[in-house]
Amino acid sequence: MQRHRIPINLQFFSQEKTEPATPKKRQEARQKGQVAQSREVPQSLLMLASFGFLFMYGAVMKDQIMALFRSIFTDYMLMEFSPSNLFGLFGDLIARGLLLLAPIFGIAVVVGILGNYLQIGLLFTGHGLQMKFNKLNPITGFKNIFGLRSVVEFLKSLIKVSVIGFIVYTTLAGEQKQLLALANLPLEMMLSYVSNLVLMLGLKVGAVLVLIAVADYFYQKYEYEKSLRMSKQDIKDEYKKSEGDPLIKGKIKEKQRQMALRRMMQEIPKADVVITNPTHFAVAIKYEAGEMNAPVVTAKGQDFVALKIRQIARDNGITTMENKPLARALYAQVEIGQEIPEDLFQAVAEILAYVYKLKGKAASRG
Repeated sequence: MQRHRIPINLQFFSQEKTEPATPKKRQEARQKGQVAQSREVPQSLLMLASFGFLFMYGAVMKDQIMALFRSIFTDYMLMEFSPSNLFGLFGDLIARGLLLLAPIFGIAVVVGILGNYLQIGLLFTGHGLQMKFNKLNPITGFKNIFGLRSVVEFLKSLIKVSVIGFIVYTTLAGEQKQLLALANLPLEMMLSYVSNLVLMLGLKVGAVLVLIAVADYFYQKYEYEKSLRMSKQDIKDEYKKSEGDPLIKGKIKEKQRQMALRRMMQEIPKADVVITNPTHFAVAIKYEAGEMNAPVVTAKGQDFVALKIRQIARDNGITTMENKPLARALYAQVEIGQEIPEDLFQAVAEILAYVYKLKGKAASRG
């Protein structure tokens, strides 16, 4: 029986967006104003807070409104009409009206800010105000109209209307006898009953809308997390952009090592002595009396580099001294450009003295 093998491109699976978003992508999305946010939260909180305020302080506001109308029909009816009086009258009425509505306006501002802060925290960005011509694409607009998000928004609106209608129906059905008896009540009692009924409806509807808003927020958060998902390849590309391509970084480091090695080799002809292992290590020492506090390591290397140091020293007439323990200690403890430590200073000083003595003899012979 012949088996047929189906070729599979494994790169296809690397493009599937199955991985959670990285902190970098989350930060970039937040800077663009892309956050998990439900518009229902501030709206429902505003409605509930407004009706709650009216429920607690409605009687006080009613007294203020009655006092306002009473002053209109008692204090202002007999006043002399003139341009200055009219401007004063309207200015006073507007000021008292604004003062009466100020608590509701304040609640609207505070609740609106609080509703958004609870969802996204502090966020100031102008990215959403930028002109984007791709939004004018009719194909994209058609997809948005008939996309899954539009269907969800439609279902959400349908649920809201149904729930609000059910609450209003059940509440009014329970008050049917009282509503039919309103015609026999004085106007003040009628208005008081209707206002209380409206307040109770507002509180019930507001509480239900808050629950719907909370559910909508978790749905928006789920959609937001889904939209931010990344493929394994996306994560790799992001890492390359942030950290740099490992291949390129390796080449840069290798280039830096080569440049440092060339600079080090250029310093060897200026050295006074090269201390060797003799084959594994080589350390070049330089000392200038009056300018340096202690001898300085100008070059060091191991194996091939040590061989190169000895060759350059030989070509430039630099004295080479074999001292295995000192060469190993200098290579391990002292970096290029650093001074010799105190525990090695005596041994290095003796070698330098010997080298200077050799140079002196050579000079006298010359």
